[in-house]
Amino acid sequence: MLFFKKKHKPESKSDLLIEYRQTGDLAVLGKLYEPQMEMVFAISMKYFKDQEEAKDTVMEIFEALIPKLRQHEVENFKAWLGMVTRNYCLMELRKKMVEVSDYEVINDEEDENNSNNFMEISTSEHHTNGLDVEQNLIKLEDCLKTLNLEQKQSVELFFMQEKTYQEVAQLTGFEVNKVKSYLQNGKRNLKSCMEK
Repeated sequence: MLFFKKKHKPESKSDLLIEYRQTGDLAVLGKLYEPQMEMVFAISMKYFKDQEEAKDTVMEIFEALIPKLRQHEVENFKAWLGMVTRNYCLMELRKKMVEVSDYEVINDEEDENNSNNFMEISTSEHHTNGLDVEQNLIKLEDCLKTLNLEQKQSVELFFMQEKTYQEVAQLTGFEVNKVKSYLQNGKRNLKSCMEK
């Protein structure tokens, strides 16, 4: 008699995310991350222009995901991971800047619902080397100083420290709707300043 194996439906990203969040099994995280490693490497190469540094980044991002994905729910893993990678690269470039920032940058958590990455203001696609990115980061520092206090606090916490809307509200005392408004206006003002 011929037996047919029941075909198992391939595990979806959302199933893997739920399983990893519940179990903390690194093999599950590996299944989730492996198909995205090429994307992480490509983004890293765009910023660092160095294969070894890009390879290191692929491993460092994986390590960063171990606690992040257990603490926070992520709906669109690929988009979220791309944003985390870009922010990581920018923060690494930021550390290399000669100019000392007047605030500390902390790489903490990411708001998975944020599809508009503010940091992209500072790094358009036509940049060819890290120096261009660095020059834009310096300009970004200056532009941040032009925002009013509420916008500056909200932008720094949400985009640079990667806090959620709720966490920004808790840290600042602003209502969540106000936080969203400050972010929208702050982002628009920064874009205008960066384009001058």
